[in-house]
Amino acid sequence: MQVQVNTSNGIENKDTLERWATDYLNEALARFRQDITRVEVQLRDTNSGKSGAEDKRCMLEARISGRDPVAATHHAPSQDEAFRGATQRLIHLLDHTLGKLDRHQHRDRDTIRRDVNAIEE
Repeated sequence: MQVQVNTSNGIENKDTLERWATDYLNEALARFRQDITRVEVQLRDTNSGKSGAEDKRCMLEARISGRDPVAATHHAPSQDEAFRGATQRLIHLLDHTLGKLDRHQHRDRDTIRRDVNAIEE
C-alpha cells in the first residue's frame, strides 16, 4: 500500500510526518492491505498560523482496487488528533464499504477458515 502525504504551507516537518504517517497507516489499515492500493493524506491548517478550536484538517482518501475511492475527514486542534480521527473514520468507512462487498459479491479473500492446517493448530 502506497501512502502519499500532501500538506499546506502551515504544516512543518513534512519528511518526518511522511514516515510517521506511512508507518501508522500501514499498521492501522493492515487488514485492508489486499484491497487498498494507495492512501492519500491531505493535512491543512485552515486558519494559517492562527490558533483555533479545530483549525487542523486531515482528509484521507483510500483507493480501493476496482472500486471508487472512499474519503474521510476530521477537524481537530492538532495535526495528530486530526490525523488519528480521520484514520478512525476511514477504518469505519472501509469496514462498511468492504463488508457490504463481502456480503453481496462473495469476494475471494484470504481466510484461515479455508486453511486446514491453521484450524488444526
